[in-house]
Amino acid sequence: MGWDVWLLGLGMVLVLEGLLPFLSPSAWRETMLRLCQMDDARLRMVGLGSMVAGLLLIVFLS
Repeated sequence: MGWDVWLLGLGMVLVLEGLLPFLSPSAWRETMLRLCQMDDARLRMVGLGSMVAGLLLIVFLS
């Protein structure tokens, strides 16, 4: 796996991360405010769920 694949993946992440703030800034802001108000344990679970979902997607597509 070369650098081009990693850079392509990073580019895709940046595009996906920018979609919600571009399409609906108010909903994005509300979501960020809710995330900031979460306690650490719950925020860690959200992060874990996101990582597991991403890993499963990678495994199924590989």
